[in-house]
Amino acid sequence: MDISIVILNYKSKGFTLNCVKSIKEADLAGLAREIIVVDNKSDDSIGEIVTWQYPEVFFIQNDRNLGMGAGNNVGISRARGEYIVIMNPDTIVFKDTFRQLYDHMKANPKIGIAGPKQYNPDRTVQDSCYRWPKLMTPLFRRTPLGKNSLARRELDRYLMRDFDRKSAREVDWLLGSFLFCRAKALRDVGLFDERYFMYFEDTDLCRRLWQSGWKVVYYPEAEIIHNHLRQSAQIAWYRFFTKKIAREHLKSWAKYVFKWGIK
Repeated sequence: MDISIVILNYKSKGFTLNCVKSIKEADLAGLAREIIVVDNKSDDSIGEIVTWQYPEVFFIQNDRNLGMGAGNNVGISRARGEYIVIMNPDTIVFKDTFRQLYDHMKANPKIGIAGPKQYNPDRTVQDSCYRWPKLMTPLFRRTPLGKNSLARRELDRYLMRDFDRKSAREVDWLLGSFLFCRAKALRDVGLFDERYFMYFEDTDLCRRLWQSGWKVVYYPEAEIIHNHLRQSAQIAWYRFFTKKIAREHLKSWAKYVFKWGIK
């Protein structure tokens, strides 16, 4: 098996079905691929619909919401491919997305994970590659503290505003909405750290790859569309500490800092 594609669904069956459709329409040019859909107890009939519309898709039903990292790990553990693609349901691939990334990874055996250029639905370029966060970075992004000049400089650094996103380059970490992973690298460093229910599981994985000698690369020759909602960013800053999704963000940030420090 060349490529295993893992999609984690949670109450997003419309997105998931569109995602699978785009994968089916992609040109893999002779590559063998499998699609694995994992559902985090959505109770939205996604299993019946996927099985009916796409009987070749391997569907896994979790009995509870395991979170982002653990839910994806269920699918990754089932995957047989030389490369494993983690796709959010709200992503759409183009016909050559997989082929571009596959060829680049084959030609560069030190790359553990590569990520494509990501577009918003209006075709503006989306932030999807980053430098390591510092202690105050999440608060600068979510509260009025981000309006002062010191915070803006930090956010420009973190968001790589000095990079035009037109060329391939090594980056600290990639957004987990689409990760083209070398299975050998995942076996080397382990899967997503399941202590993060949501957020920072992608940052943590990339950090472990770098620590073990693997490269993390942004590769804009491959492209996708990502209908990214940034749910925690939709919450008014003064309600940030009271909403569950925002609390999960803060909890994951605390776990990340405890694990890696603030350097």
